[in-house]
Amino acid sequence: MTDSWGPSFSSDIGDGGDEVSPIEQVQLTVSTVDDPSLPVWTFRMWFLGILSCAVMSFLNQFFAYRTEPLVITQITVQVASLPAGHFLARVLPTQKFRFPGFGDRQFSLNPGPFNMKEHVLISIFANAGYAFGNGNAYAVGIVNIIKAFYRRKISFVASWLLIITTQVLGYGWAGLMRKYVVEPAHMWWPSTLVQVSLFRALHEKEDCRMSRAKFFVIALICSFAWYAVPGYLFPTLTSISWICWIFSKSVTAHQIGSGLRGLGFGAITLDWSAVSSFLFSPLVCPFFAIANVFVGFCIIIYIAMPIAYWGVDLYSAKTFPIFSSNLFTSGGQTYNITAIVNDKLEIDVDAYQEQGKINLSMFFALTYGFGFATIAATLSHVGFFYGRYCYQIYERFRASYEGKEDIHTRLMRSYEDIPSWWFHSLLVLTIALSLILCTALENQVQLQWWGLLFACGMAFLFTLPISIITATTNQTPGLNIITEYVMGLIQPGKPIANVCFKVYGYMSMSQAVAFLADFKLGHYMKIPPKSMFLIQFAGTIFAGTINLSVAWWLLDSIENICDDMLLAPNSPWTCPSDRVFFDASVIWGLVGPRRIFGPLGNYGTLNWCFLAGALGPFVVWILHKSFPKQTWIPLINLPVLLGATASMPPATALNYNSWAIVGTIFNFFVFRYRKKWWERYNYILSAALDAGVAFMGVLLYFSLTMDGYSLDWWGTRGEHCDLATCPTAKGVVVDSCPIY
Repeated sequence: MTDSWGPSFSSDIGDGGDEVSPIEQVQLTVSTVDDPSLPVWTFRMWFLGILSCAVMSFLNQFFAYRTEPLVITQITVQVASLPAGHFLARVLPTQKFRFPGFGDRQFSLNPGPFNMKEHVLISIFANAGYAFGNGNAYAVGIVNIIKAFYRRKISFVASWLLIITTQVLGYGWAGLMRKYVVEPAHMWWPSTLVQVSLFRALHEKEDCRMSRAKFFVIALICSFAWYAVPGYLFPTLTSISWICWIFSKSVTAHQIGSGLRGLGFGAITLDWSAVSSFLFSPLVCPFFAIANVFVGFCIIIYIAMPIAYWGVDLYSAKTFPIFSSNLFTSGGQTYNITAIVNDKLEIDVDAYQEQGKINLSMFFALTYGFGFATIAATLSHVGFFYGRYCYQIYERFRASYEGKEDIHTRLMRSYEDIPSWWFHSLLVLTIALSLILCTALENQVQLQWWGLLFACGMAFLFTLPISIITATTNQTPGLNIITEYVMGLIQPGKPIANVCFKVYGYMSMSQAVAFLADFKLGHYMKIPPKSMFLIQFAGTIFAGTINLSVAWWLLDSIENICDDMLLAPNSPWTCPSDRVFFDASVIWGLVGPRRIFGPLGNYGTLNWCFLAGALGPFVVWILHKSFPKQTWIPLINLPVLLGATASMPPATALNYNSWAIVGTIFNFFVFRYRKKWWERYNYILSAALDAGVAFMGVLLYFSLTMDGYSLDWWGTRGEHCDLATCPTAKGVVVDSCPIY
């Protein structure tokens, strides 16, 4: 049978008839034929899978420390591994041989043409260490803040156990939930359809002059060559803040114009890493999502921020920089965190009282306020607008699980399923290793056994409902603020215990969702389940080990790594994500929420944002009921608008502005007016841009930066908006800043 979307398949199983998927998007995207005889457990798959996982894990961990980090996504691996697979299929020997103990079974390094199933497994192997959008194992952040920020020690063994158990624990949850959110037809996981579509596009025959592979190579070479300019020769091109150049002595102008430390008004970039650093490539994000995020960004940055800072001077905002993730004293000086940490890596209450309460920049404070509002608005919005729909989701889930199988589940019956005891054994073993970590090595992680079990309970409780939401709506609520807040109230004064609790509770759930998404991709692509299990497990262990090894190497080899921009303005190693992670450990763990957002802190009024967020959707709902003919009213999605800046900090205004501009060009104008080009080359261009920047970035580091070669001229001295970090309150004295 010939599939109109891709190559020819031979199969005894035809189309699904009345058993096709009930989801239209799945009907249009996923093939309903399969060839169970295609080889998947091949030398090519293992070689390219291990290589892709190693390169992806190395690059994502390496670039995580950069001021403008770059995340290499699964799409890059999908595109880059295709020509490599075809090359191996041409050059590997085809001779067959036998291994002792396998009887008459024959093996070959080259069993035939490189096929789509091998390609899928290679991509999943590499993606096992992607950590649900973080680019690397989330628990590496704990190692980073202990060694680089708190300046303390943690053993490699404790670090490895922490990283591997948090990653694999999520895999255990995924195994328990797989029957409920992968096999049912209504659990359709929209994000996986992008991968399915790209796989089929890459494997269909092309007769045009500019093939996808040729386009990828050309775009990669151009991206590779160009990144030498903003990456080394002319770094100022990363943020072109022309307002700062015109008004070089105005603090207010710098605050408005700085793309990295201000509101970013008018700032532009010629650096792809700045476009895709924190929000990922805008070329793969649909325009409606870009529009929602950008509207929310503009409301917060260009309306709420100016009012709070210049209008009412909320929380003495002018005493501190307008945009910073640092923590400050009441006098506007950087808070000396190390002074309030004792030898046990716990809070020194006397030293804290002597130094005074912690203060936040205006934007950092608003970030938490909008975060509180987003949590409440999400629940309220779902209740008012989707109350019946949530019940329908549950009913459809139950019906789909108990009802007749669709064609894809029926096709998967051709393959031997994974025994349940594999997942149960893995889960028990992981929890046992975690308990050993929290008992024998408790002095390094601070988390006690009861905290670990509490975190596991939260993760287990939320994994199924959040997986169902993600599988049906493509939206994934997070547990980060909930886990931080809960542990901060239960056990204040212990920052590492707080972040460990967050990782075991929040990230194990997120990892489970990521693994389930990969399971669904394998379900759609008809990959043998046991192959999926072994590839994901091996990839997780391999990637986590590489993440930690790269982190250990960089933390020990780069002097003063993770120093703030103010301390090292020309250093590319400012660790923006880790700095936010560190500040969160101080706010929620070391000092505790009672001393920040409670009666003992300065920001207790931000708790009213919970109420405001809950009431906001009610107001929109009332307006919708009062004016039903105004169809634009229900399009106001307050959870999206209020949570638009969830990545800030460490993301900056420059990242959001450039991301929205590029995304609008490709996913609105090109998509609408040049749809054939978009369909053929859009994802390929995204992958090539990411890969070119990554390869040149690594080359620059090993050939120049690591040996101390650097340039010093106007174009290498940043964006020239140094005054953006200055306070504007009267009498506040900060080095290199004017006194008002």
